[in-house]
Amino acid sequence: MIVVSNTTPLIGLASIGRFDLLRRIFREIYIPQAVYDEAVVFGREKGGAKQEVSAATWIKVKEVRDRLAVDVLLDELDLGEAETIVLARELHADWVLMDEKKGRRKLEQLGMQKIGTIGVLLQAKKMGYIEMLRPELAQLREKGFSISQRVIDAVLEQAHEK
Repeated sequence: MIVVSNTTPLIGLASIGRFDLLRRIFREIYIPQAVYDEAVVFGREKGGAKQEVSAATWIKVKEVRDRLAVDVLLDELDLGEAETIVLARELHADWVLMDEKKGRRKLEQLGMQKIGTIGVLLQAKKMGYIEMLRPELAQLREKGFSISQRVIDAVLEQAHEK
């Protein structure tokens, strides 16, 4: 399975101490240089994603070849999102980890499979890696992740926690 990730899922899962779920669920993840730079080079937080991404041997940084495609996407998306989508197309990724609405919309238009931070947590629960989803969602909110109550209710229902 080929998985390409944008920055936000890496930061989100690292911020709640669940970064290991990415390796457990996907085994290996590819990120473009812009995502590495956002998470590690320009990463503002101490530890967290900066430390996790730089230490993770199962995360592979891959250079995007089609710079023109990236430039075209920059009209709608930021550099990390644009490079993530182009790299995912170049690698024929099975999944793209993306939380941002504009990026998810673009993935949908391109017919690419997407999953976000909350989707990863839901999958982890289904696979038995976490027992309860509710505390994980509460932690994400505490760390500043914007999650609507409607989304929380829907996810908790899927997780049979409602």
